[in-house]
Amino acid sequence: MARAIDFCFFLLKIAIALLLAGMVVLVFGNVILRYAFNTGITYSEELSRIFFVWLTFLGAVVAMREHGHLGVDTLLRRLPPAGAKAAALAGQLLMLWATWLMISGSWTQTLINLNVSAPATGISMGLFYGAGLAFGIPAFLIILWDIFSVLTGRIDVRTAELVRESEEEALEDHPEPELGNSMLKR
Repeated sequence: MARAIDFCFFLLKIAIALLLAGMVVLVFGNVILRYAFNTGITYSEELSRIFFVWLTFLGAVVAMREHGHLGVDTLLRRLPPAGAKAAALAGQLLMLWATWLMISGSWTQTLINLNVSAPATGISMGLFYGAGLAFGIPAFLIILWDIFSVLTGRIDVRTAELVRESEEEALEDHPEPELGNSMLKR
C-alpha cells in the first residue's frame, strides 16, 4: 500500500513539473510571438492561469504529505506530553475543518461553473474550480492519517517534524545536488 501511495505522489510530482513546463512554454512563447512576429497565442494567458492554479494546489498536497509547510511548533515542544498531544490534535482538527470548508466550497463552485466556458479556450470553468477538490480530498485524508498516527502513538508530537520552522530547514532536508563534481564523474 505504501508503495502505491509513493507511486501516486511520484506521478503527482511529474504532473506538477509538466504544468510548470507548460506555463513556461505558453508564456515565453507568447512573449516571443508578440515581440518578434506581432502576433500571439490567444489562449496563452488563460491556460497558463489554469496551469498555475493546478500547480499550486497539487504542490500543496505534496508539501502536506512531506510535512513541508512552514509553521511554528515551539509551543508543542515546551508542553508536557499530554498537553502537546492535545494541542497537536486540536490543530489537526482545525485543519480538518478548514479543509472540509475548502472541499465543500470547491464542490459547490465546480458544480455552478461546470457549464460555464472560459472566454478564450472554451474549457469548462468547473476544471478551474476542481483544483480545490484535487487539493482538498487528499489533504483531508492526509490530516486524518496524521490524527490517527498521533492518537495511536506512531507520531510523537514533541519530537516529530510536523512542520518546517524555516525555509532553510526544508532545504537541509532536500539539498541541491552538486553539479560540478557529478558532471566531472560522467
